[in-house]
Amino acid sequence: MQFGRVLIADDDVVTRLDLKSMLEEIGHEVIGEADNGETACYLARSLRPDLVVLDIMMPKMNGLEAAAIINKDRIAPVLLLTAYSEAQLINKATEAGVLAYLVKPFRKQELQPAIVIAMARYRELLALEGELDSLQDQIVTRKVVGKAKAILMERNDVGEQEAFRRMQAQSLALNKSLKEIADAIILADEMNVSK
Repeated sequence: MQFGRVLIADDDVVTRLDLKSMLEEIGHEVIGEADNGETACYLARSLRPDLVVLDIMMPKMNGLEAAAIINKDRIAPVLLLTAYSEAQLINKATEAGVLAYLVKPFRKQELQPAIVIAMARYRELLALEGELDSLQDQIVTRKVVGKAKAILMERNDVGEQEAFRRMQAQSLALNKSLKEIADAIILADEMNVSK
């Protein structure tokens, strides 16, 4: 079972105390408490919890607004605990990036599964974003390398394989990435054209 450092935010002191007690009983560490969404965002940024548990209806900034900010900044997964279960609120929670939603009153037995699912979905989301960034970098690199190969082929009257081999040799000799070599070739070509 996965345990984590949790930030909780609810404007009702009794609910916060009950929630803290439940979380600690199932093995989590409550590292911060807030009574409004604004403070919850501040604490989330400074404490970097593993999970943020928010109520929807809070002063200064409601839980949905706080969830959207915490999600946008990729601080931690958000679990929403609320007395409201209307479809409109659930849709807004989904748009805000909430990864789990429990309706009050809830039992301790319902809390841990929701936490585990929220944390697992968050790790999956981060992994997918990392893969997307990697794929985007690969696309950019391929375009730059292709342009640099074309420049070498034209300038040196060589084939595509020879141009690529020369770029690879420079990459190894200078301990630079293929993209860095390609960028240098393109820059040098642009400087020659502008003369």
